[in-house]
Amino acid sequence: MIDLILPWAFLITILFFFVAGTPLFIILGASSLFCIYWFAGQPLAVIFAEAYRLVSNPVLVSIPLFTFAGYIMAESKMPSRLVEVNNALLGWLPGSITWVTIASCALFTAFTGASGVTIIAVGGLLLPALMKSGYSERLSMGLVTSSGSLGLLFPPSIPVILYGFIGGVDIQSIFTAGILPGLLLMLVWGGYPFLTALKNKMPRDKFEIRRIYLAVRKAIWEIPIPILILVGIYGGFATVTEVAALTAAYVFIAEVLINRDMNFKRLYRVTIDSVKMVGAILMILCMALAFSYFIVDFRIPYEVVEFMKQFTESKIVFLMMLNGLLLIVGCFLDIFSAIMVVVPLITPIALSFGVDPVHLAIIFLVNLEIGYCTPPIGLNLFISSFRFNKSVVYLYGSVFPFLLLGIITLLLITYVPGLSLWLGS
Repeated sequence: MIDLILPWAFLITILFFFVAGTPLFIILGASSLFCIYWFAGQPLAVIFAEAYRLVSNPVLVSIPLFTFAGYIMAESKMPSRLVEVNNALLGWLPGSITWVTIASCALFTAFTGASGVTIIAVGGLLLPALMKSGYSERLSMGLVTSSGSLGLLFPPSIPVILYGFIGGVDIQSIFTAGILPGLLLMLVWGGYPFLTALKNKMPRDKFEIRRIYLAVRKAIWEIPIPILILVGIYGGFATVTEVAALTAAYVFIAEVLINRDMNFKRLYRVTIDSVKMVGAILMILCMALAFSYFIVDFRIPYEVVEFMKQFTESKIVFLMMLNGLLLIVGCFLDIFSAIMVVVPLITPIALSFGVDPVHLAIIFLVNLEIGYCTPPIGLNLFISSFRFNKSVVYLYGSVFPFLLLGIITLLLITYVPGLSLWLGS
């Protein structure tokens, strides 16, 4: 009798603590302990073995290094300088502020790996500029809120590194595969306000070499950062970990010692914040790996495959179901938690339907990008609500056109694998 009651009692308890807001690593840790011991009959030392496997992986070193660099960038005056450079370079285009917003958000999110940081650091600069250019408040809010998650596919995105580690996929291959889908999503989301600018004949700035020169001069120490990362990763001159170390050192020298955007007291606070962020990621990751061990050992993905194939063996139908699931996941979980919890479960299932692992990575990450602004509780909606003092319900209407365009783009990326795989072939 107890064999039937105990698992259900444990499940109800876990759901209660989840709803109560208990940290995810505690829920995953408790679930791992119970499932490994009760169902799999394995010693609890498995959890410590998985934790050791995690910390002994050299690729993981890149996460705290890139996180540290991203936090320094967010706390410095780098966002305003980069926005100024983008404005000088793109200001002559029709609807120029749209492209400035898209480019600035994508660049900043790629470095920080967090859309919330982008909305807070860059959104406050761009929203007034959008409205001053003639865009409505609703459209401006929708663009800034949606664009906060752009750039997650581009180097040195931490979610890509984490996905590669968890999913066992080559990180450089994911970065290469993400170039065209990432640019396509930027083009589609920027195209909607761009057409509005054309329709209303909004004014645009003149192309001025002197303006570009002055903007570049102010940001002269920030401009080499993306070049350093792109050349290092795609040129094959350094590993991701080595690029991360170079980036962290360069950002520290540029922003703290040369530009002097922060003193050492402020740097200490930024360092503590970045360590807390990395510590939270690693704690969740350790527990998630242990839970993944149980999932694989208990053959859960294979049982799910057999169950699904009773209803369909169509790859097209499976991908449609996968997109629906991932949009819901992206709405309720942050991208780091989603990668750690969901990727080990869906990867074997997707492979059984013939989905390429690199293509699956892009589908997953694009879903999570869109999920950030998906009602009712997409993370970007609440961050924008807090940052701009607007109701979440108001933001639902603001992001709806971008959400619709994002889903159309997602379907194109899903059912045209060449968009993801062509550059790497």
